Amino acid sequence: MSNWSKAESLQYFKDKIKEIRTAMLTTYNAEKGFNSRPMGTADVDNEGNVWFFTNEYSPKASEISVENTVSLTYSDIKNHTYLSVVAEASIVDDKAKMKELWNPFVKAFFPEGLDDPKLTLLKLTPTDAEYWDSSSSSMVVLFNILKATITGKMYDEGEHGKIDI
Repeated sequence: MSNWSKAESLQYFKDKIKEIRTAMLTTYNAEKGFNSRPMGTADVDNEGNVWFFTNEYSPKASEISVENTVSLTYSDIKNHTYLSVVAEASIVDDKAKMKELWNPFVKAFFPEGLDDPKLTLLKLTPTDAEYWDSSSSSMVVLFNILKATITGKMYDEGEHGKIDI
């Protein structure tokens, strides 16, 4: 990916997140340490910011108000694709942006829809991102692991690199 343009890197980032959709968001709390939870991605904008709907009064929102550096991990086991993102998080109360990103799935968590007083947006601005992508079937991956074990050569895990966002 080192020879990709910034636009190509951003497109790869957006495409992989769109394919995987659900991430593990990890925040930090001085009392309890790290706290992770699954989050459904609402969007990745043209600047590479990752957007989520969230509850303004949730523990993650409280944690972000104290320590806004977070970790985001996307994992597609079936396709052997993984993304790890470090980002600066902020709570954004923008009704126009909420309306733009709204989808019926969000209503399951916010039954009052866009008028729900707890509804807000979580914006993550990436500061660092890495990917691992073998894009091989599980059988090919298993074969390559066995081959490495038998031959004593290190397993080739596929492509790995930084994403310039």
